Amino acid sequence: MKAYFNTMRTISTYSYQRNKVAFYKLLPADLLLSSSPVKILCSMKEIKMVDLHDQYLQHRDEINKAIQDVLDSTAFIKGPPVKEFEQELAKYIGVKHCIACGNGTDALQVAMMALDLQPGDEVITTPFTFIATIEVIKLLKLKPVLVDIDPHTFNIDPAKLETVVSNRTKAIVPVHLFGQTADMEKINSFAKSHQLFIIEDNAQAIGACYTFADGSVLKAGALGDIACTSFFPSKNLGAYGDGGAMFTNDDKLAAQMRSMINHGMSKERYYYDQVGVNSRLDTLQAAILRVKLQHLDEYIKARQKVATIYDGAFENIDLLKIPGRNPDSTHVFHQYTLQVSGEKRDGLRQHLTEKKIPAMIYYPVSLHLQKAYLDLAYKKGDFPVTEEICTKVLSLPVHTEMDGEQLDYITSSVIEYFN
Repeated sequence: MKAYFNTMRTISTYSYQRNKVAFYKLLPADLLLSSSPVKILCSMKEIKMVDLHDQYLQHRDEINKAIQDVLDSTAFIKGPPVKEFEQELAKYIGVKHCIACGNGTDALQVAMMALDLQPGDEVITTPFTFIATIEVIKLLKLKPVLVDIDPHTFNIDPAKLETVVSNRTKAIVPVHLFGQTADMEKINSFAKSHQLFIIEDNAQAIGACYTFADGSVLKAGALGDIACTSFFPSKNLGAYGDGGAMFTNDDKLAAQMRSMINHGMSKERYYYDQVGVNSRLDTLQAAILRVKLQHLDEYIKARQKVATIYDGAFENIDLLKIPGRNPDSTHVFHQYTLQVSGEKRDGLRQHLTEKKIPAMIYYPVSLHLQKAYLDLAYKKGDFPVTEEICTKVLSLPVHTEMDGEQLDYITSSVIEYFN
């Protein structure tokens, strides 16, 4: 049996899919029974963290037409689909304005520029997030002030905000990590009491909903002064290249950001009222995103279904903790992230790798310990929850195209490791 599995490993999924007959000739008949693990592995689609190809196939005709329409128009920059996408996404989020831009990092930078934050101003955020959140703060010569996370949700802990606020604090950037919102009622209340701006980092939770104590419900992206998102291809709403957007209900901020992404140009062409950047969502990406936006709620439901299956399979394994949920937020599962105790995380990942199951560590190092940010003068031990979480987290494949066969194989492989 071991020899046959070694043979399988030498044949790539690519070659197998195109030459199944030749592949099966390598194996004896008893291994090709429907119950054989070899047969199961052979018949199963390759498992990916995100399967963008199969997702494309689901909507190929719509997407191809949208692309062809742009090619026929040759309006590659600021073509009609850009404005149409902005209007449709603003309606979906429930805000007055959506300003599309080149990527999610630019969205964060332009948001901070529009709020007129000045060098030395302090911006509170989390040490457990993608680097872009803190990167733009530093690029603008602002001071990142970090607050540890809630170990249950991975989001910033609002109970710790009071310990870091100062007279230089101007804004908070709560990150809606992995697919659910931060505790926005408490964060909004704190920000209001200290007259702080809120810039949501909504790169991972588009479509999530937050319920306030009074019963009102708002989507992530409508919970602060400005919200930012990314359309990186692996996102729940992903483009076929880079893209991003900002959201606001403030007319003045919207006008400023719209000018800023186009070099600071005023309404009159080649007249510039402020310093800006060059960060536009191109028409091809907007056209693709218009198609995918129509299916976003379907994508979310598919991801939630995968998460439910994982929960049921793993909830009784002592050394695994399934993703915690904020009871006030829905979860759209940009990532399904386990906590693995007992120093078993790396062993589990290696076990899954050997079984051709991808698993990723988001994130391996807290931001305050990254080499580029050591000048912030934080040290190991300053954020104990984040530092411990970084040694435990492991994200499993979760996407819209996963089938029962793949899920059975993944869950049984994880259980096998702990047994």
